[in-house]
Order: sequence, then C-alpha cells, then structure tokens
Amino acid sequence: MERIPMTIEGYQRLRDEIKRLKSTERNAVAREIEIARGHGDLRENADYDAAKEKQGLLEATIRDLEDKLARAEAIDVSSLSGDRVVFGATVTLCDVDTEEEQTLTIVGEFEADAKAGRISVTSPLARGLIGKRVDDVAKVQTPGGTRSFEIVEVTFG
Repeated sequence: MERIPMTIEGYQRLRDEIKRLKSTERNAVAREIEIARGHGDLRENADYDAAKEKQGLLEATIRDLEDKLARAEAIDVSSLSGDRVVFGATVTLCDVDTEEEQTLTIVGEFEADAKAGRISVTSPLARGLIGKRVDDVAKVQTPGGTRSFEIVEVTFG
C-alpha cells in the first residue's frame, strides 16, 4: 500500500471532513430519502431517485477519503529544520526573469491549494525545488517553457 505524505494539519482536516460527511451529510440525505418515500410510488418518484443517487455519491466520497486517511503518512513539519527544500518546507522563490517573489509551502497531494500558496509535492514546481538549498537556482519545465527560480529562503512550521 502506497503511503501518502500529508501534513498534520492536512491529516486533521481530512479526519474532520470525514466526520462531517458521516454525521451531518449522511443524516441530511437520509431525511431527503424519507421525505421522498412519502411522495408515493418509488418506481416513478424522481425525488427518491435523486436522493438515492446523492446517497451513493456521498458514500463513495466517504470511502475515498477513508482510503486516503488510511494511507496517509502524517508528517509534523514543525519538527523539521535546515536549509534544504523538502516536503513541508515553506519556500520563498524569486523568478530569475521577472524578479517576482512568491512564497509556497510544499504539502501533500490532497491538501494542495494554489490560491493559498500550498503546492503538491508531486507538482512539477515542487519536484524541481526538492533537494535545493538557499541561493540555488531551480530550472522548472512549465507549459510556457523552462523557468528558473532562485531559492531565497526555506523555513519550516
């Protein structure tokens, strides 16, 4: 079974989401099914069919999230240190061409959120940064061509 790296925070968010789906969402769908049953013949009841479809999708989502949680390898990034880019590092980069700086945190695949500055450890940018140190230049292949980034700072926690 392949382990999935994940921060402690990402692991907790995943657990909380499973708990929410199992309690709140399951109960809401069960109520929808019960209400739809009261509408008469189940063979011609679109509300019942829709509620059962929703229930099936919910259960599939719960199974998927539980699988991810079972395979998760929660890593406490606050215990990490050093100047080398690794999983969990927060990296400040400077685009060599535009001199634009950005700060990104390398996280697990299922907790990535580009808008929040969290990139997946499996992304091309993260793979290009892993193992580099402060002042190193990482060349990363992007859809628009090769881009170079200088590592300005590496922090943890």
